[in-house]
Amino acid sequence: MKKPTGTRTDDSDQTLVDVAAIDQIAKIVSKYDLSEVEVEFGEFRVRLSRERAAAPIAYAPAPPSLAPAPAPVMQSAPAERAVAAEVADDFVDAVKSPMVGTAYLRASPDAKPFVEIGAVVKPGDKLLLVEAMKTFNDILAPRGGKVTNILVTDGSPVEYGQPLIVIE
Repeated sequence: MKKPTGTRTDDSDQTLVDVAAIDQIAKIVSKYDLSEVEVEFGEFRVRLSRERAAAPIAYAPAPPSLAPAPAPVMQSAPAERAVAAEVADDFVDAVKSPMVGTAYLRASPDAKPFVEIGAVVKPGDKLLLVEAMKTFNDILAPRGGKVTNILVTDGSPVEYGQPLIVIE
């Protein structure tokens, strides 16, 4: 470090700081990638620091998913949706599924169906079964009448509120 070259303007005996020495320290800070340096000579103290920009955060790409991709959902055309709405309107009085599950028209594969088209049923007669969570639920006739249409096939999946059988 060089000796100070000037004197203070307040007529004291202390000398001014050597700007060249501070410049040299700043170069050392930069060269060694230091964020801060403090130098002290008796009562004279210099502290140099520099603000570092935040390091960019690098994100690693997520590992590929091991689960199979879901099958694409087929969107029905507006005409098909209109037909589905008409079919639902035609069966307003139909016996509807009280749950999501699988519909069975017979107790076992070799048994005869609970009801067939044209059969006359009384309130409380078993119409079919809906299996949900390994439990078979009886679907009973809410009113008496003649079975005019069976809207599901044996073993087909059913949704909540889906029409199952029409009784007139």
